[in-house]
Amino acid sequence: MSKTIKLGRKTIGKGAPVFIVAEAGVNHNGDTELALELVRQAKKTGADCVKFQTFKAETVTSRQSPKAAYQLKVTDPKESQFEMLKKLELSESVYPRIVSLCRELDIQFLSTPYHFNDVDFLNGLNVGAFKVASGQLVESPFLKYIAKLNKPIILSTGMSTVEEIREAVEAVRTAGNDQVILLQCTTNYPSAIEDANLRAMVSMRDDLNVLVGYSDHTQSHFSAYTAVALGAVIVEKHFTLDRTLPGPDHSSSLEPDEFRNLVRGIREIEKALGSPMKKPTAAELKNLTGMRRSIAAMKGIPAGMIIRRDDLVFKRPATGLQPKMLEEIVGKRAKKDIQKDTILTEELIE
Repeated sequence: MSKTIKLGRKTIGKGAPVFIVAEAGVNHNGDTELALELVRQAKKTGADCVKFQTFKAETVTSRQSPKAAYQLKVTDPKESQFEMLKKLELSESVYPRIVSLCRELDIQFLSTPYHFNDVDFLNGLNVGAFKVASGQLVESPFLKYIAKLNKPIILSTGMSTVEEIREAVEAVRTAGNDQVILLQCTTNYPSAIEDANLRAMVSMRDDLNVLVGYSDHTQSHFSAYTAVALGAVIVEKHFTLDRTLPGPDHSSSLEPDEFRNLVRGIREIEKALGSPMKKPTAAELKNLTGMRRSIAAMKGIPAGMIIRRDDLVFKRPATGLQPKMLEEIVGKRAKKDIQKDTILTEELIE
């Protein structure tokens, strides 16, 4: 496993800032201007990347396929999944404009392909990586096809068992590609926080020797923040301009101000995490003298008197002999009169 993966000018992995993905997905509702505005607003939130979904309804679902349970709740239940997805397609002619705007604004463009033709199309746009949805994790021929392009693969793991995930990683690696980032994910929109199971993310990292991240479908920021603290190198969350817009994902997406708060929180957590090395901070060093203690005289000690344990006490500031020297001082003689409350120094001891 590479400790880091390059995606455009960004580095993803150990020691790098968390790569934050605004999952625009299908929240453009098939509208070009809405798609472009999602890019602009994602950039304003501080996201590193804006991600879409590239598909043709004909190659994703049969015309008889029912909608997922969550889709039935937020879209017309009389409408088939095919009909819903057909309205959410984004014309291939729009993508060059989206990619161009992303370059202009310096935000990474990504999209999730659902068919081999989608992979070829995105590769023709010179995408820096491929995001693969949870549903395609068990499609090893599809994974191998993408892997052979030798670009990073960000793979969501919703609905998957450990063995299925292991097989998916192996499929990518046998195709000669070791640039895999697994995202812990719960495939439900929205998902309950008790289903986040973020320890599984850590297990995947350790057991499969891969970079890991988190695709968050919960309705708060707590899971995403926890994922960062546990070592996620990517955090992805659905992004919309308006949660009340029609469509399957808007209601479980973050609006711009909410996404901005998510980004701000992640960056603050990164600051708090610091480094593995324990050492005093610059601010602590300024406080050290006033907060630590020295050996001091509990009472007056005449010159020549043997110093006893009950003659001594520990008191601030830390400008004299350190408390760890206590046993060395006991039994020695005072070189000169020592007044009560005096901080002991070497000059006072024979």
